[in-house]
Amino acid sequence: MTTMIRVDVQQHDFDLAAEYALVRDIALNPGAITIFSGLVRELQNSTSAGQSLTLEHYPGMTEKALQGIAEQAADRWPLSVCRIIHRVGTLMPGEQIVLVATASEHRDAAFDAAHFVMDYLKTAAPFWKKQTTREQDYWVESRESDHQAAARWQPRSNPDNG
Repeated sequence: MTTMIRVDVQQHDFDLAAEYALVRDIALNPGAITIFSGLVRELQNSTSAGQSLTLEHYPGMTEKALQGIAEQAADRWPLSVCRIIHRVGTLMPGEQIVLVATASEHRDAAFDAAHFVMDYLKTAAPFWKKQTTREQDYWVESRESDHQAAARWQPRSNPDNG
């Protein structure tokens, strides 16, 4: 099965309904379309109303990395579409930051592929995130829980195979 992969890294917001319609129009015999839209969260333990998240990236390198993540998903699951949009620039709490859409004949493949893509976006995509409050600016590191989530997709070694 050939998977249509489309990756965009952009500053402007995306239209969730339009993206769903695009995936539905180009998907081959879809039995399921999974759409995930991630939002910028407010900072926990902060009293600052002036919060923002700035995402920086290296153009070209970032798109190539996201394309690779989508290709890995397409190699693992029978997808007809894998769509990724990731925003960069300064975003405020509540704004959309990422879209992952997967289409397949079967729901399990669509769900698992979307989950896989998000886990790898959180740990392997080359974005640099700076959180800004009135009190301070600081670079956000990936969390151990994100790495543990991505590790579940790695093949387990078999002790009987040396």
